[in-house]
Order: sequence, then structure tokens, then C-alpha cells
Amino acid sequence: MAHIAKGLTTRICQLTSLRVCQRCPLSLSVPRGTPVTPSKKVDLGGVFPPMPTPFNHDESVNYDKFTRNIEHWNKVPFKGLVVQGSNGEYVYLSTEERIDLVKCVRDSLPRDSGKIILAGSGCESTRATIEMSEKMAKAGADAVMVVTPSYYKPGMKDRALHSHFTAVADNSPVPVILYSVPAFTVIDLSLDVIVDLAQHPNIIGIKESGGDISKIGAMVHLTRSCDFQIVAGSASFFLPCLQIGGVGVVAALANVLGPAVCDLHKLALAGDMEAAVSLQWKLIGPNAAVTKGYGIPGLKQVMDWMGLYGGPTRSPLQSLSEQDAVKLHKIFVDAGYL
Repeated sequence: MAHIAKGLTTRICQLTSLRVCQRCPLSLSVPRGTPVTPSKKVDLGGVFPPMPTPFNHDESVNYDKFTRNIEHWNKVPFKGLVVQGSNGEYVYLSTEERIDLVKCVRDSLPRDSGKIILAGSGCESTRATIEMSEKMAKAGADAVMVVTPSYYKPGMKDRALHSHFTAVADNSPVPVILYSVPAFTVIDLSLDVIVDLAQHPNIIGIKESGGDISKIGAMVHLTRSCDFQIVAGSASFFLPCLQIGGVGVVAALANVLGPAVCDLHKLALAGDMEAAVSLQWKLIGPNAAVTKGYGIPGLKQVMDWMGLYGGPTRSPLQSLSEQDAVKLHKIFVDAGYL
């Protein structure tokens, strides 16, 4: 991987030439209010599974099954758990359900577990996101993960997004993590906005799901003087992200192959690159299957095979077809995980 790192360094220099010394704080000149007192530091260095929401066949939330899944995940050496990430089908949940799921995680995790709770608090309006962040903090979240608002895409330019995240961070009682996931929102949070927001005392990092390693490297380079952490949004590029300065991952695959994803992190930190590269390759097929390939329905199906509770999706999302289930099963068998 040394040749990759060298190539990335060259690309980063091209992307960031002269920008560090010329950049001044908040160059977008968006007015800021009086921020809340900066929250305690939350270390994002490690693996986080974005937990799916378990439903009954009538599509109501099954909190008992959720608790049992949490008990299983608590035994895996995760840094923490993510509730109401994209894999949690949060866009289909009511406000009450979203808050109750955070409470369920807080109540289910032993206080001595040491695991961090990250809660997705993103809504379409800034006002609603602030309110949701406050409620999730009260419910037990250690930090909130805020996705880019996206319904009015033409209006979601840099200035609007910068203003949105700044207002949320100014008012959130817990640290804020930016969440860029263009596969769902079709909005790729720009490097300029990310670097400016990284200077906010209550914004501690970003979950970057776009997979552009050059962009991730530029983020690391341009925020190196800030207390800002970059987390990969997929297991498919976890190792390259770590090698270029990222600290962790929020990965759907971790829900079903948690020990393997944690092993990848451990190998990278130990500098055992040969073993880490080999494991990264092995995880690419299963990861693609439960993300771009078969999505949440596929992830829930694998959970059922692994002894967890995946269960049905909430409409209009459809469960996996029998034909796709056969293909998915073969992918995990071929990788040696079933």
C-alpha cells in the first residue's frame, strides 16, 4: 500500500496547494450565534456498527429484539454503537420512535461497557435538527451524527449547508459529527465547507461515505491543526482511510462481521499491512453485498443467518427476494463467513 500512500500525497498536494496558509476561519462568512459550551471530547477511533431497526411483521418496532441484538454487539470490541444511521431506516420512523430507540440503547448498554452512543439526529430543517439533537442528547447519546439536508437539493449550496451545521453545532448539548452520504442524499458536502466547519469547537469529525480517498486525504491535511476526526462510512475503504489519517469506521458490515472489521482496525494500528490488506480484500465482497448490492434488506437477511434479529423492513422498502437471498448467501459462503 506504500505506492498508494505516495500517490495520494501527490494528489492531496494538488488539491490543497497554498490553501492552508491562505485560509482564514469561516471564510464563507456565515454569521454565527453564541455557541453552547463545547462538549467533552468524544474519541471516534474505532469501529461503529450503524444498527438496523428491528420490526415486527406489522412493522411496529420490536424493542425486545433490539435489546438482544445490543447484548450481542456489546460483546464485540466496538468503540461504540450508532443508532438511527441510514441503516436504521430513520427516515421511516416517527420522532417518538427515534428517541425511544436511543433510550433503548442507553438502557441496554451496561454503564461500564465503555461504548459510545452516536445518534443520527438529522432532519430536513435546521430547527427540527436542533430539537432532535437536544432530545437525543437527553435520551443518552454521547454525540449526534447530522446528515446533510437534501430534499430541496438546488438550494443546498455551500452557504446553506454551512449555516445549517453551524446552527446545529451552536445549539447541540453534545458534540456534532458531520455526515456526508451522497449515495442517498445526492449531496456531497464540499471540502471547503468541511474544513471551515472543522474549526467549530462543537464539531468533532465527519462520517465520510463518498469513498473518495483523495478528498479524505485532503480533509486530513487541511484539518490537521483542528481537533477533527475523519471516519470512513464503509468497510470497503476502511484500510485506505486509516492509512491516510482517518481514525475509524461506521460500517454496515460491522453489524454482521464485527470481529473481522475490528481485526482490520487492530492490524492497521499494529502496522501489519500484509495481513490488513489481505483482510480488507476479503471484506470487500460481503461489504458490497450488504450496501450497494442488496442494501438494508440484504443486511437484515444476513443478520438472521448470523443468529441476530434482522426481520422485515418497513414499507415501502421491500424484504429480499428468494432469488437474491440465494445469491447473497453464496457471497458470504465464498468469503468463508457462512
